[in-house]
Amino acid sequence: MEQITFKLEEFEGPLDLLLHLITQNKMNIYDIEIVQLIDQYVSIVNRLPAHQMESASEFIEMAARLVQMKSYFLLPKSEEAERIREELTGMLIEYSACKRAAQQLQELSEQVDHTVRPPMEMEFDEKYQLRHDISLLEQAYAAVEGRSRRRQEPLQQTFEPLTTAPFVSVTSRIIHVLRGLMTGRVQRLRELFVKGGSRSQTVATFLAVLELVRAGRIVINEDESLSMKKRTRGN
Repeated sequence: MEQITFKLEEFEGPLDLLLHLITQNKMNIYDIEIVQLIDQYVSIVNRLPAHQMESASEFIEMAARLVQMKSYFLLPKSEEAERIREELTGMLIEYSACKRAAQQLQELSEQVDHTVRPPMEMEFDEKYQLRHDISLLEQAYAAVEGRSRRRQEPLQQTFEPLTTAPFVSVTSRIIHVLRGLMTGRVQRLRELFVKGGSRSQTVATFLAVLELVRAGRIVINEDESLSMKKRTRGN
């Protein structure tokens, strides 16, 4: 067999090297002598100097795959060997077609004149050229101003309405509900809640109603009317 010597840098990848070996041995790409091709490829990779091992890692990886393939080819009537043969042949055919297309494109590009000039110096106008409706600008300004205000530390006056709000106990509202029902001043649930009442009063009233219902003292009917349960002796 003719001794083949070359540098791996001349090839774009493992498939490029395999195509070179096919051409060198005058093989038919559709009927490759796989074992002979693998032996030549592995022999070439094994002759690599130590300092080239890292740069030729993809060639070494392909060599490992080819050695594994060879173990299947040596088996008699191996279906796996036929599958691998078809897979490798298909990869080489596709790569060969792509390489021919790239060569044709390169030849076409060589027929076209390429003119290169230095980059032009351009003057940039840094003025803001867009125009916006004044309402959008006002909204943007208000949004920015609002964010700046939120960054400021809250003042003590902000919390005074919360800290100085009157505290309404649930017990006082229970008495208020029962008294309203007994005097007839309150007949429906909504009458217990007034619009001008404080949040503490509203919450305390709501909890008072729940406590009275739970204790069986009052009943809320389907029409939202309230009625007191009659207490039997001993309760």
